[in-house]
Amino acid sequence: MNEPRSVALTFDAEHPDRPWCPPGAAERILDVLAGAGIRATFFVQGRWAEAYPGTARRIADEGHLIGNHSHHHARMPLLLDRGLQEDMDAARDAIVRATGRDPRPWFRCPWGAGDEDPRVLAALAAAGYRHVGWHVEVEDWEPTRTPEAIAADAIEGIRRHGDGTVLLLHTWPGGTVDALPLVLEELLGGIRFITVDALAEVP
Repeated sequence: MNEPRSVALTFDAEHPDRPWCPPGAAERILDVLAGAGIRATFFVQGRWAEAYPGTARRIADEGHLIGNHSHHHARMPLLLDRGLQEDMDAARDAIVRATGRDPRPWFRCPWGAGDEDPRVLAALAAAGYRHVGWHVEVEDWEPTRTPEAIAADAIEGIRRHGDGTVLLLHTWPGGTVDALPLVLEELLGGIRFITVDALAEVP
């Protein structure tokens, strides 16, 4: 294990698929990051950007890096070639309209499905994208996960993986909103938080 010196906080900004989703969760996450002076990476679902253009614009305006998280949040390997292209393009168009930013070259497949699929990866590359995975996930989408458990697993995972860890979080779970300050309080003293474009190796 190499001692962690830099960590990439990444958030998937998408429509929730579980019940624990308090109003304004994404905005509260942005408030926490702004208060700590941290830039993160947000993988934005196209349909989410259409539904919440003000929040999407705020992500861009506050200097966070933006990536594409598909339009319909489908499992990419299940889409035909034309469907892959249409989904990527629809998401990009929605993200650009909402944020003024082109998400290329950063893309994260929903659920990570497709990150090892040659056809999906070839379609992403042809469209000017590279897939970004993660090293640590904490199942923050599960409604039974407490903020304390999410934070503890995030901190332990970061320390286990070491320098250059990519942490996967989501913008909508209530547990994530309350866990983020706990993670930052524990790690801010000795770790630099970066965006994925600053990583030496992108997973």
